[in-house]
Amino acid sequence: MSDAAVDVLQGTLDLLVLKALSVGPLHGWAISRRIRDLSREVLTVNQGSLYPALYRLEERGWISGEESLSPEGRRIKVYRSTAAGRKQLTREIESWGTYVAAMQNVIRST
Repeated sequence: MSDAAVDVLQGTLDLLVLKALSVGPLHGWAISRRIRDLSREVLTVNQGSLYPALYRLEERGWISGEESLSPEGRRIKVYRSTAAGRKQLTREIESWGTYVAAMQNVIRST
């Protein structure tokens, strides 16, 4: 992992998890890895943040989890986005776009 890697900003984890799951079902470690890959090794999600977020998203009905076995025979939980989660992802992306535009206005101001 690069020295430039940073923890995700508070408030973005839901968006990142939902985006990672938009490609299909993944288990926890694979979600973390997908986020790191998509960010070109810049964003990292530690397990202490990821699993509470997964439980929260599951409680909200945005993702569902199913017990499974890894290829090595270990018990894992595989998560997938729900219809409500896909709608929430769209809302999160729109909200993030508004935030980014506002930050650019501030940064570019004189």
